[in-house]
Amino acid sequence: MATWVLSECGLRPLPPVFPRPTRPILCQKPSKFRFFSTNKGVADLKLQPRGFSSCNYRERRWELGVSAPVRVATSEGEEESVNGANGVGEEVPEFDPSAPPPFNLADIRAAIPKHCWVKDPWKSMSYVVRDVIVVFGLAAAAAYLNNWIVWPLYWAAQGTMFWALFVLGHDCGHGSFSNDPKLNSVAGHLLHSSILVPYHGWRISHRTHHQNHGHVENDESWHPLPEKIFNSMDNVTRTLRFKVPFPLLAYPIYLWNRSPGKTGSHFDPNSDLFVPSERKDVITSTICWTAMAALLVGLGFVMGPIQLLKLYGIPYVLFVMWLDLVTYLHHHGHEDKLPWYRGEEWSYLRGGLTTIDRDYGWINNIHHDIGTHVIHHLFPQIPHYHLIEATEAAKPVLGQYYREPKKSSPLPFYLIGELLRSMKKDHFVSDTGDIVYYQTDPTISNTSTSQ
Repeated sequence: MATWVLSECGLRPLPPVFPRPTRPILCQKPSKFRFFSTNKGVADLKLQPRGFSSCNYRERRWELGVSAPVRVATSEGEEESVNGANGVGEEVPEFDPSAPPPFNLADIRAAIPKHCWVKDPWKSMSYVVRDVIVVFGLAAAAAYLNNWIVWPLYWAAQGTMFWALFVLGHDCGHGSFSNDPKLNSVAGHLLHSSILVPYHGWRISHRTHHQNHGHVENDESWHPLPEKIFNSMDNVTRTLRFKVPFPLLAYPIYLWNRSPGKTGSHFDPNSDLFVPSERKDVITSTICWTAMAALLVGLGFVMGPIQLLKLYGIPYVLFVMWLDLVTYLHHHGHEDKLPWYRGEEWSYLRGGLTTIDRDYGWINNIHHDIGTHVIHHLFPQIPHYHLIEATEAAKPVLGQYYREPKKSSPLPFYLIGELLRSMKKDHFVSDTGDIVYYQTDPTISNTSTSQ
C-alpha cells in the first residue's frame, strides 16, 4: 500500500531493508570435489559472497550506500582547527642526517641475526683459494695468448682481482676472517704483500679510520680538509687531490706519506701512526713488503720488464684505482650533503651513519660485497659473506639514516660520474663548528667544468 502511495506522488520507493543477522549462520562442510586444473576444492576458491547464503557474511559491507563528498567545505577557522587537532595538512619536517639518531648501537646489533656474527675460517679460505686460482689462471691465459686484443681485457680483470685479494686481506685485518689471530696474520700477510700493501701498517691505520669515521681531524683516510689546510695547499697538491685521474693514484703515496695535514709512514715503525707495542708488527710487514718487491725485481730479470709490466704492473695500477675509488665514494659524493663532526657532536654511531653503501653490479660478488659499507663500518667483525643479510635486518632500525644505494648496471660505470661530481664540489670544511659540511672552492669547480 505504501509503495502505491509513493508511486502516485511521483516518489521512488525505498529499497527493502533486511534485518542484520545477530548470530552466525551455520555452514555445511565444504565440498571435497576437486578441480582438475587447479587441484583446489570449492572451499579453496575465494568467491565473493552473494546475499546471506555465504558463510562469510562478515565480509559484507553493511553501511548505508550514501554518496557523500570525501571532504566537506568548512570555513578557514574551522579548517585550521581541524588541521591543528589532527595534524592533517601540516608539513613534515625535512630529515636532518646530523640529528642524533633515536636508536643506539645495541638496537642495531639486536636486529642482526646471531648467525651473521659467526666466522667460518673454512669458508673464508675458500674465497682465498677461489681468487688465487682466478689470478693465476688469468695471468697464464694472457701470457699464452699474448695479443693486444686480450691484454686490455686482462688488465681490467686482473686489476679487479687484485682488489678482491685486498678485500680478503682487509677482512683478516678486522679479524672477521676467523677467530684465530695467527691465521688472520698469515693469510693477511700473504694476500697484502702480494699486491705491495704492508699488512700490519695498513691494518693499524685502517683501525684508526674505523674508530674515528666521520671525524674531521681524527679520521685517517679521505677525511675532509679543513679550510686552513686547503688554503695552504699549492696548485700542484690541489691538482693531485681534486683533478681526476690523480686522486685515483693516491694510495701508494698515502702509504708513504699519509694524507695532507698528517705526518708519518706505514713502513716506519717509529711513525706516530703506531704505539711502541706495535713496532715489531710493522717491521714484520715491512720485511714482507720488501721481499715481494725483491721478487718482482727478480721476475723482471727473468721475463723482461715489459712482460712484468703487462702481467703485474698495469693490473697493480688498476687495483690502486679501484681502492681509491671505492674508499672515497663510501665516504663522499652522496647527492645529499652529509655531515662531518668534531668535538662533542661526534660519536662512533653518528660518524658511522655518514658512510654510504654503493652498488657495483656484477662486481659485488667479485670484491666480496664491500659495497655494504654502513654495517661494515659499524660492526667490522661481521664476515663479508653475512653483510648483505645483516644490512637488510638493520634497515628497519636505521630508517632514514640508511641511504639506499643507486642501482648499478652490470658494470658500475655510473660511479665515475659520482666521483667527478664530488671532486667538483667537495673541497673543504669550515675550521670551526662541531657539525660541518663540504664547501666548494669556485676556482677548482670552474676549472673542472671547463675541462
